[in-house]
Amino acid sequence: MSPVLRPLVTPLTAAGNAAIAAITELGAMLMFFGRACVACGRRPYRVGLLLQQMEFVGFGSLFIVMLTGLFTGAVFTLQSVNALEQVGMESMVGSTVLIAVARELSPVLASLMVTGRVGSAIATELGTMRVSEQIDALEVMAVEPMNYLIVPRMLSCALMLPCLVVVFDLVASLGSYAVAVLWLHIDEGSFLARIQWYLDPVDFYHGLIKGAAFGVVIAVVGCYKGFNAQGGARGVGIATTQTVVIGSVAIFVLDYVLTSLLLQTLAK
Repeated sequence: MSPVLRPLVTPLTAAGNAAIAAITELGAMLMFFGRACVACGRRPYRVGLLLQQMEFVGFGSLFIVMLTGLFTGAVFTLQSVNALEQVGMESMVGSTVLIAVARELSPVLASLMVTGRVGSAIATELGTMRVSEQIDALEVMAVEPMNYLIVPRMLSCALMLPCLVVVFDLVASLGSYAVAVLWLHIDEGSFLARIQWYLDPVDFYHGLIKGAAFGVVIAVVGCYKGFNAQGGARGVGIATTQTVVIGSVAIFVLDYVLTSLLLQTLAK
């Protein structure tokens, strides 16, 4: 290769290799998700493990989701009042905040909190089992790891994320009410009336659909990274870090895709 072209070709080669690696891993994750979906319909149905994981994902994440929702509603209300009072529409703050929370903020922020807590824990647990050969031991004992380890975690995330989104909505509305009515003394009747007029059930359906989709993404990324961890303790740490990073980015990307599809559906 010509010395003149080498500075140009080397970065392009590196970028191309990175893109190929990313696409390859995405395909591997989709195949992993497909195998998990097939395993969902196979016996035995491990209800006990599912309930255990639901408790870990749902109840275990309740405090951090409630805390995030409370201050999200409060801060967003404070900023919205400051902007709306310039045009004399302070009474619209309740509907403005809750529409944004129900459609976008609650599923995205709740999922990010669950990614940091549950996704990392799943990757760490499965990664430790992989490097310590516990998963290999399950296969030797004729216990299918996909059915025993992956399916309960994926279903629990898909079921509990919408529940956490509902809790986030409720707590965020209380935070918004406290700031707007109790602190800034906006008329309570106007605050509640605008919410009733402008907030529709479909706004909450958006958040629930997104929550279920994000829950599946969190579980698939965490399980895939942990299930395929290599290299001992260092490999487990890398898998955990990659789970949080990839899961968070995937949530934002999927949020855009789902928002576009849901808005088109709503327009029809």
